[in-house]
Amino acid sequence: MAFSSSQPPYLSPGVPFSGKIQGGLQDGLKITINGTILYCNGTRFAVNFHSGHSDSDIAFHFNPRFEEGGYVVCNTKQKGSWGSEERKMQMPFQMGNPFELCFMVNSCDFKVTVNGSHFTQYSHRVPFHYVDTLSITGAVQLSYISFQNTRVTITQPAFSTMQFPQTACFPPRPKGRKPKSPGVWQSSSAPITQTVIHTVQTTPGQPFPNPIIPPTAYPTPTYPMPFFTSIPGGLYPSKSIIVSGTVLPGAKRFHINLRSGNDIAFHLNPRFNENTVVRNTQINNSWGSEERSLPRKMPFVQGQSFSVWIMCEGHCFKVAVDGEHLFEYYHRLKNLLAINNMEVAGDVQLTHVQT
Repeated sequence: MAFSSSQPPYLSPGVPFSGKIQGGLQDGLKITINGTILYCNGTRFAVNFHSGHSDSDIAFHFNPRFEEGGYVVCNTKQKGSWGSEERKMQMPFQMGNPFELCFMVNSCDFKVTVNGSHFTQYSHRVPFHYVDTLSITGAVQLSYISFQNTRVTITQPAFSTMQFPQTACFPPRPKGRKPKSPGVWQSSSAPITQTVIHTVQTTPGQPFPNPIIPPTAYPTPTYPMPFFTSIPGGLYPSKSIIVSGTVLPGAKRFHINLRSGNDIAFHLNPRFNENTVVRNTQINNSWGSEERSLPRKMPFVQGQSFSVWIMCEGHCFKVAVDGEHLFEYYHRLKNLLAINNMEVAGDVQLTHVQT
């Protein structure tokens, strides 16, 4: 099966996690795991790349261990037997802190970065093309797992014009998992073989269904600031945007703007000196009334990584931070298709953008 485009992300998956890598590993595939190290669930976690759901053959075992001062073990298992360990006597993760872990697949090795910095590389010991499953176990809580093919130009897919009933059909949940609480968005592994726009009725304050349309991944790993990019095709119900990065130490504020021409349809503005997240719209250079209320504490922290997921619905934007629903913002500019540019500026360094 040829790999031709990025698959949709898994959002807030439970741990232990096991999920398919659509098309298998390919040269140029970048897998990003965003989550938080837990205090109370043991002293290590593991990321495994393997074929199928058997653990007898693991092409790459990445295993941070917090005991003995902290170190990371890398290894390969073949026919149930482990090979020689490669140990990195450094610990880039911290208990209780969020992290962003990226695996870049190259023809010769895996290149691993943690929180935007190169950590290690691991030469292939077995053919990586046979790998089609990713599993994660141990002391972590996951926000999302995303996939980006850096070797191809990703274009917005054509949309079906077929008529569908009011209620869309979504992939079945894996058996044996407990349902997520309403404040946590469901994980998704939607197929990419056919792209369809669904308009789905949702209840305000509740998490919305999984996005069916895979987002376009910005292919450059370095993001200049301020950062500008287009939103191909504009916005529409079920369209998702993901922005990940790290808040700079001593940051005062930053913003994400979804723009329609010279107007700002949605202004998301975390302010650390005011300990809040301001939302607003600017039309004809005039700001509207601010929205500031939050259902929980300020989710952004100076010096720490973050992931913002913006889902466009017919009546509002739904926003989650680090996989947890934060607020809704009702549309003030109604022409969603005209909202076709995004700007990010302020005291942040970006690590991953999908529009």
